Parts: sequence; structure tokens; C-alpha cells
Amino acid sequence: MGLFGSIAGQVLGSLNQGNGQPGGLLEAVGGLINSQPGGLQGLISAFEQNGLGGVIGSWVGTGQNMAISPEQIQSVLGNQQIQSLAQSLGFSPQEASAKLAEFLPQIVDKLTPDGQVPQGAGVDVAGLMGLLGTLKG
Repeated sequence: MGLFGSIAGQVLGSLNQGNGQPGGLLEAVGGLINSQPGGLQGLISAFEQNGLGGVIGSWVGTGQNMAISPEQIQSVLGNQQIQSLAQSLGFSPQEASAKLAEFLPQIVDKLTPDGQVPQGAGVDVAGLMGLLGTLKG
């Protein structure tokens, strides 16, 4: 398995560990994106409004994804969204922010093939799980 396949396997393994239910974190992240006014584009706008447009722009683009800290995630999403996500997954808010900081760049990257934000506001979580699944081998 190559490095890319290994990373994809880690993403799938970690994303499938919310409350012991498959897809728990991935479903929560999909719900988080879908709850933004404007979906993925709304999430991008939230990052831009908080001075992190370059960071999320790297995730959307075709180059290397820039890292983000859990604190930066919290500043964009706010305490209420982080608390809600954490509670739904059985994580502490710090764990939820850390997981988002680790995996949100990869998720946004996979949702924006060829550096383009897809038309439509919603995120198809099942489709995303399938896309991540194809990267395992």
C-alpha cells in the first residue's frame, strides 16, 4: 500500500469511530458542512471571514493542503458547533477540534476534485465515504 493509500486508510479508520457507529465522524462532518448556510461554499466563506481563506484555499486547490490547528478550527466554527459535534460523537470538545483539524483538510480536498467547488450546497456523505474507500488500495 502506498503512502496515499495509507493516509486514506487512516482517514477511514478514524472517521468511522464516532460512538462506535460506522461513519460517525464522517457523518458528523458531512452534517456540519451541510448545516453551513451555502454548504461547502458557506464553510469556505466562514474560513475566509476568519482570516483563514488561504488555508482552506489550499484544501480546495490541487497543491499541498496547509495544516490547521484545533484552535483555528474552533475560531471558525465557534464553541457551540464544536460542543454539538463533540457531544454527538462522545468526544470532548478538544478531541473534536483535534479530529477536525486532522481530517477536515482531507475531506474538503476530496470534495473539491480538480480544485473546483462542486455545484450544489449539500455534501453526499455516502458518496464521500465511497470516494475515500476507493483510496484504500
